[in-house]
Amino acid sequence: MRVTRRVGLAALTAAMTSACSPLSLFATFTPKDAARVEDKGARYSTGSRGGIDVYAPPVAQGPAPVAIFFYGGSWDSGRRQDYGWAARAIAAQGFLTLVPDYRLYPEVRYPSFIDDGAQAVRWAVEHAAALGGDPGRIVLIGHSAGAYNAAMLALDMHYLTAAGVKPGVIKAFAGLSGPYAFLPLDGPITRQTFGEAPDLEATQPTRYARADAPPVFLATGDKDTTVRPRNTRKLAAALRDKGARVEERHYADLDHAGTVLALSRPFRRKSTLFADMTAFLKAAVS
Repeated sequence: MRVTRRVGLAALTAAMTSACSPLSLFATFTPKDAARVEDKGARYSTGSRGGIDVYAPPVAQGPAPVAIFFYGGSWDSGRRQDYGWAARAIAAQGFLTLVPDYRLYPEVRYPSFIDDGAQAVRWAVEHAAALGGDPGRIVLIGHSAGAYNAAMLALDMHYLTAAGVKPGVIKAFAGLSGPYAFLPLDGPITRQTFGEAPDLEATQPTRYARADAPPVFLATGDKDTTVRPRNTRKLAAALRDKGARVEERHYADLDHAGTVLALSRPFRRKSTLFADMTAFLKAAVS
């Protein structure tokens, strides 16, 4: 694939944790799935980071389940415009798909980006029907830092409740290469983002594993040296211990960026991740 040869997989991997140009190039030139762009630049909140893009299935067939995709970027970078290819891939599978921005460090620290995610879910509940979606069937998908945000929204019910959303509308959560158990804070990224939290244990998704959690799909790459696969193993184990439904998948040939690039058309044949994830989510909303 010409784009990957031009910018290089190493550059794309770096781009997944910083808003650098290779990811923008990939977003611009990679082949994309068929989907309808319903709204680009809608607002779920005020401020420069309150935008949300909406993509719909290519053919409307009644109210579609809603997927909200949270991109990664170490909580200090990223923008929704670089993930239209991922949103189109999910929309082509029959989901009304939303990609929100959220506030980043140094403007905010934990838990403000989770609060933003809760407001994006509230926007989805309020607007999905008008866009052809079902506001009672929402799934959350996230990669890296975005997987952390989505995990906290799916498992710690107080964020959605505080935003005026009934947590039961979340029917499933899919996390790709997420940091779910990262204490002690041993790196600059986590220290800058979470270091001021009064209760560090409360920042960990594993703490909120519960029997009545929505179904959870957790995927990681065995070659991931950015967010180690142990994060996925620990959250999956915590959920199983509580009796929750969880599907844990490890992909031998994928690294940190590879788990989200697997959603794209050029990289989809590298693993079954995209097919595994979408089958899980479709079953959860059926």
